[in-house]
This record gives sequence, structure tokens and C-alpha cells, in this order.
Amino acid sequence: VSAAVALALAASASAFAPPAALPAQRTSSSPLAPVASSSPLVASRADTSLNLFGFGKKKSSSAPPSTDITEKEVCALFELWNSALATGDSRIVASRYVEDPVLLATVSDQPRTDYASVKDYFDAFLWKQPQGKILDGKINIGEGWASDAGIYEFTMGATGDKVKARYTYNYVREDGIWKIQHHHSSVMPEEIAMGKSISEDEVRSLFSLWND
Repeated sequence: VSAAVALALAASASAFAPPAALPAQRTSSSPLAPVASSSPLVASRADTSLNLFGFGKKKSSSAPPSTDITEKEVCALFELWNSALATGDSRIVASRYVEDPVLLATVSDQPRTDYASVKDYFDAFLWKQPQGKILDGKINIGEGWASDAGIYEFTMGATGDKVKARYTYNYVREDGIWKIQHHHSSVMPEEIAMGKSISEDEVRSLFSLWND
């Protein structure tokens, strides 16, 4: 049973993992300047389908009337990060994080706590051509901070894989721009523990896992 769980975990994580051999670093003509909070906002997040948090179609917010960011603007911060992924440029993605962030990425044991280490993670991840979509979540807003936590799904353009994961974003202002202070992402544990149906090829590969 433990070998089957290990196989399921490996299969889930592999969709996030970089390819075995990376091509030469791609370049992008996109500007490197961080996006200010005054940038045009994208449309509000679509109604969620899973409703795992039980909040209905509208996401709950604890923001007081005098707060300097709205729930719609917090939703837009995810879209800014997702748009950064679409550029394929790890420098632009890393610029969406504060100077001293904490990135606990899906397939890295190493906490990423500065620009260089965040960029290093996305150097590999972006070769998957990921694009994310929020499925369900909750936004909380306080004085000078905002958080967004829930479930998102990535479509990997390079392979066609779709992978769900849990996420948490904590946002703060840095030099007048809302950026990511903390970002945690992890695979769905019950999907791994309960397991999907296993194929004959996967059963045969269990021996290879044991042999390794």
C-alpha cells in the first residue's frame, strides 16, 4: 500500500516537476518593471465550482470599510502573478514577490527566501508553461495586508497535464506595490491517499520503485 501511495505522490508531483534536461534559458521582451497596484484590474474571479470552503459563490472578506485594498483587487493580484507566468520569464515572476519572501513551492524541499532563489525555482517550472485558475478559496484583508487561500488548478501547456493544489498567498505593500510575502503550494493529500485507479503499467512500475 505504501508503494502505491508513493507512486500516486510521484505522479501528482511530476506534473509540477521540471523536465530532466532543460533547454537554454529563454528570453522575453516583456518589461521587467513590477506592476503597480494602480494597473487596470482584470474581471472578478469567476464563481467557484468546488465550494470546498462552504462560502457559497461570494468569497468571504474581513476587510473594514477603510481598508486600502478591496477583495476584487486581491483577486487581481493572483491574475498579475498568473500573467507573469505566461511571459515565460522567471525574472518577471520573481519580481511579484517582496525582497524577503517565503516561497514553499510544490516540488521543492528548499524554502525560497530571496529574489535569486525564487527565480531559480521558476527557471525550471516555467518550462512546463503553467497557467493557473482559482477553483475555490477565501480572502481575508487587514490593515496593510491581505491573504488568499484555497484550491487552484494548473494546466501545463507543455504537456497538457492538469493538476490541482492547495495554495496560500499573503500580500503586503512594498514600495507602494502589492506583492507576495508568503506563498505556499502543495498537492492535494486526499487525492493521493485515497488514490486513483491504477493501471497495469503503474502496477508493474511499483517493482521499479521498490528496486530503486
